[in-house]
Amino acid sequence: MSSFRQFSGSKLIVASHNAGKVREIRDLLADFGVEPISAGELGLPEPVEDGDTFIANAEIKALAAAKASGLVSLSDDSGFAVDALNGDPGIYSARWAGPSKDFSIAMGKIKEKLKASGGANLSSSFICALSLAWPDGHVESFEGRVYGTFTWPPRGEKGFGYDPVFTPNERETTFAEMDPAEKHAISHRANAFRQLIDACFQK
Repeated sequence: MSSFRQFSGSKLIVASHNAGKVREIRDLLADFGVEPISAGELGLPEPVEDGDTFIANAEIKALAAAKASGLVSLSDDSGFAVDALNGDPGIYSARWAGPSKDFSIAMGKIKEKLKASGGANLSSSFICALSLAWPDGHVESFEGRVYGTFTWPPRGEKGFGYDPVFTPNERETTFAEMDPAEKHAISHRANAFRQLIDACFQK
């Protein structure tokens, strides 16, 4: 018997207002007979993300959506971490894009900070925490990572966020140059999602 609580039902709230993130999660759920509904579609408010880890912030969002909607909710908190910048922007990845969510600004900040630091170490990673929360407050959380290098100038139009400046190890294309199926096979989100499915979805 699994020690994780099992998801049952046909509808799942995706606790995000980020269209790109919702689209990826919808694609990853396509084979499980689940209808994902985004928090944005329901007009649910965005809670204050004041956790100090990806998992803490994912749990804040998932629990808020579950309690507000009365349905099981899935939240993703993810970010881009650059080794030479001590893991920044990390949990502040979205904030680096400013109020307008302009990630070209955020990517430029990383470039400038790397230049100031000498710019020799371009090692970086994407981290994704997924939290599945029930209206009664129960939550299950998982974390996935993918490692690679910071790539400049940005390349590709298919991704979102920091995808144009990240080339995964053993690949020559950035996340933003990859077809979605290729990205889903190796991404941080897919890594965390596999853990979630194995733990909480009936085989």
